[in-house]
Amino acid sequence: MPDSLLVLFKLTSMFLVMALGWAARRRGLVGEAGVRDLSRLLVDLIFPALVFTQMLATVSPAGLRAGWLAPVLGALVIVIAKGVGRAGMPLFRRGADAATAVFLVAMPNWIFFPLPIAEALFGADGVREVLLCNVGAQLMLWTVGVWTLQGRRTRGAALRALLENYGLLATAAGLALALSVPAARSLGTAPAAGPPARQAAAAAVQALGMIGSLTVPLSLLITGAQLGGLALARAGSRVELGGVLVLRLLAAPLATIALLAVPGWLGSPLPAVSRLCAALIAAMPVAISCSVVADRFGGDVALAARAIFHSTLWSLLTVPALYALAVRLGS
Repeated sequence: MPDSLLVLFKLTSMFLVMALGWAARRRGLVGEAGVRDLSRLLVDLIFPALVFTQMLATVSPAGLRAGWLAPVLGALVIVIAKGVGRAGMPLFRRGADAATAVFLVAMPNWIFFPLPIAEALFGADGVREVLLCNVGAQLMLWTVGVWTLQGRRTRGAALRALLENYGLLATAAGLALALSVPAARSLGTAPAAGPPARQAAAAAVQALGMIGSLTVPLSLLITGAQLGGLALARAGSRVELGGVLVLRLLAAPLATIALLAVPGWLGSPLPAVSRLCAALIAAMPVAISCSVVADRFGGDVALAARAIFHSTLWSLLTVPALYALAVRLGS
C-alpha cells in the first residue's frame, strides 16, 4: 500500500473511533464532566505512562545522538506556522485582535493524531520521533503559544504549567533511566526471572506499558466526545474561520514541507523519518487542547471550537495529499 493511502487508511480508522466518541456524547453516555475527567486522566497518567515506557524501550545513546533533531523540528513546526499565521491572517481579519486565530494556526495536533500514523509508517522509530517532537512542541505551546494569546505578562503561569507537565517529566525520566541503566530497556519485555528487585521493576514497567497502550484509542474517543459537545451554531466571522483553515491546513504545512526539503536540495538531506514525521505533524488539524488553552488565557473559545471541528474534518483530505508531497520532494 502506498504511504499516502496508508495515511488515509489510518486517518479513516481514527475518524471511526472518534465518531464513536461523538455519538456517545450526543446520546448522553458521557457528559462534560466525564469527558473532562477522562481528558485529565489521559494527560496526567495514561499518556505519561506511554511516553516513559517508549523512551525506556527505544532510546539509546546512539539513537539519541541520531534523534536530537526531533525536539528542534517539533518546535520549528510551530514557529513556522506562527509566522504564517502572523503574515496571512491580516488577509482574513483586518483592524481587530487576531491573536486567537494566529494561535490556532500555530498549534497542530502534534501527538495523538500523528502518533498512530507514524507507528504504521515507521514502527518504533516513528513513535520515538513523534514523542521527541512532543518535547519541542510542548515548550512552544506554553511559551510562544500562550504569549501569542495574551502577551508576555502570562510568562509566570505559562512556565509553571510547563514545569508541571507530566508528559515532559515522563520523557525526562524515561530518557534518564534508559541512558544511565541500559539494561532497563528490556524491562518492558522481560520474563518473570532474575532477582526479585528486577522482577518487581519489570512488573511495574509492564504495568505502565498496559496503561500507556490506552493512549491512542482513548485520546480518539475523548476527541470525538469533545467535538460532540462543541457549540458550533453561531460564533463569529466565517471569513476568519476560513483563514484559520486555509493557513493551518494548507499554507503552514506547505511552508514547512518546503523548508524541510531545502537541506536535501543543498546536498545535506535531513534523516527521512525525522523530516517526514515533522511534515506529518505540520499537516495536522488544530490541536484539541487549543480550546482549553484559549479559555484559560483569555482567547476566543468559540473560534477555537469551530476551528477544531472543521479542521479535523477537512484534514481527512489534506493530510494524505500533503504527506504525498513531502515524500515526493524528498525523493
